[in-house]
Amino acid sequence: MKKNRLGSSDLYVSEIGLGCMSLGTEEKPAERLIHAALERGINFLDTADLYDAGRNEEIVGKALKGRRGDVVLATKVGNRRIPGKEGWSWDPSKAYIKTAVKDSLRRLQTDYIDLYQLHGGTLDDPIDETIEAFEELKQEGVIRYYGISSIRPNVIREYVQRSNIVSVMSQYSILDRRPEEEVLPLLAEHGISVIARGPVASGVLAETGEGKAGKGYLDYGPEELLDIRRKLEAFIRPDRTMSQTAIRYSLSHPAVAAAIPGASSLDQLIHNADAAAAPVLSPEELEQIRGISRANVYTAHR
Repeated sequence: MKKNRLGSSDLYVSEIGLGCMSLGTEEKPAERLIHAALERGINFLDTADLYDAGRNEEIVGKALKGRRGDVVLATKVGNRRIPGKEGWSWDPSKAYIKTAVKDSLRRLQTDYIDLYQLHGGTLDDPIDETIEAFEELKQEGVIRYYGISSIRPNVIREYVQRSNIVSVMSQYSILDRRPEEEVLPLLAEHGISVIARGPVASGVLAETGEGKAGKGYLDYGPEELLDIRRKLEAFIRPDRTMSQTAIRYSLSHPAVAAAIPGASSLDQLIHNADAAAAPVLSPEELEQIRGISRANVYTAHR
């Protein structure tokens, strides 16, 4: 499994990571998937305190017992559960971040986090205060590096200019090419890595994705998605399936250090991991794929 440097950090992450959100809440099956990922050379695991109200972090922490040094472990912060109130509230304050990290460390059964990420963000946030919290956690040795998870170009630009982020996690796929216009060039210029989530577009670009395509995706309608799937079939070859083609597309930009497809079954995990050995897309293939999808534009999320 190829490993790429994450931004300017000394973290080297497998180009295929594991998005842990889809592991489920059953401990043993989830642990088997994590161990299978490690056996296939995946060393980058991404979770969040938000997933299953912290249960996901607990499962990941237990699965990594005795193997913590084998992985680059990433989690996220910023969504706060307030007792007596339904759902989550956004809280990027320094006080909350410095409290929440202790809970994540406990659930993950570790004394440090390799990559701590702000799980969202807006221009109305106290950005300097948020950055200060991450910088202090670095100085304390609680986290090694920090980044943000965002699809908002204006927010990303602020953190690029004002902080020492090493990565930006952003949705990026054949069907969601929004980062290509602004975000990817900006981050490449500043040596900040992209972690591409959703490379298979919620399963729409999987081998059995016709049903999901029928429900639409982003601003794509079912007919357009099915047409794109039909055209993508031209890229299917014995050593690269449709979903592996989608993963390789997300990895094709030099700013992208890792793609993190989720997996809820062993077969799915193995298939995703095998994308690492699948042929990279040629410049001609990339051009053809861009011709059959479309360059989405940022609107409400700027």
